[in-house]
Amino acid sequence: MSTLTKQTLSHLDWLEAEAIHILREVAGQCANPVLLFSGGKDSICLLRLAEKAFRPGRFPFPLMHIDTGHNYKEVTDFRDKRAAELGERLIVRSVEDSMARGTVVLKHPGESRNKHQSVTLLEAIEEFGFDACIGGARRDEEKARAKERIMSFRDEFGQWDPKNQRPELWNLYNARSHKGENIRAFPISNWTELDVWQYIQREQLKLPSIYFAHVRPVVRKSGLLQPVTELTPAKDGDVVEEVLVRFRTVGDITCTAPVESDADTVEKILAETATTTITERGATRMDDQTSEASMEQRKKEGYF
Repeated sequence: MSTLTKQTLSHLDWLEAEAIHILREVAGQCANPVLLFSGGKDSICLLRLAEKAFRPGRFPFPLMHIDTGHNYKEVTDFRDKRAAELGERLIVRSVEDSMARGTVVLKHPGESRNKHQSVTLLEAIEEFGFDACIGGARRDEEKARAKERIMSFRDEFGQWDPKNQRPELWNLYNARSHKGENIRAFPISNWTELDVWQYIQREQLKLPSIYFAHVRPVVRKSGLLQPVTELTPAKDGDVVEEVLVRFRTVGDITCTAPVESDADTVEKILAETATTTITERGATRMDDQTSEASMEQRKKEGYF
């Protein structure tokens, strides 16, 4: 008579299983999905989850990045390298292309292009006929994202209405849509920043170097560290400091700030993340500091 051994699953095992289930639901219910891959830590975790969900076969969707043209080179280089290693198709569409078409018009040359990604994303969805976009957004990032369903319905104009979403009871997900409508799927919606780093550690995932401590010239503004780059040069009266920093999140250079840190290993980042009291967007995103660029408004315009 055999004895069944009870296996104890860790919280990461449960989160991983849920995310894999969601990825397979998208693949099963949607005709033409795409996975948004920027080279950032959350989308790197999504790639590993997709490997576990679909390997040894190819992914049942391509990868896509909406590039502002102002992304950190370390990240875009990593993006291209990782997609090539996996042998998966990577589609890159740029805000600069939308600017050339006249569908994006900046108020001034120095305006952040980050919020204008919505236009380029909607254009790419129409170009390829995608009916679902899989993203790495998490509910702990920001209060508007905390309102998201795991399968977030968008109408034929790409608009998100938090009052017009489908119920998700007993982990039953409805990703069906009519032609022109779109689903934004968030497999790691229930993860926290700490969960992401614990998963990175467990899976030994490689990351762009800017996630780890390095010396960088910065200017202190409004409680944030603004990187000094060709796109964001120091202005008259600014005090430029060489500071040991790392990035908690990565995005457009003009709106993504690093934080002071000496964490140069995943283990040190885990210890730092476990004790922080400020969300990663609250500590690092300059475009989240104004009501004009509020996340909820951008999501209603098509932002992911």
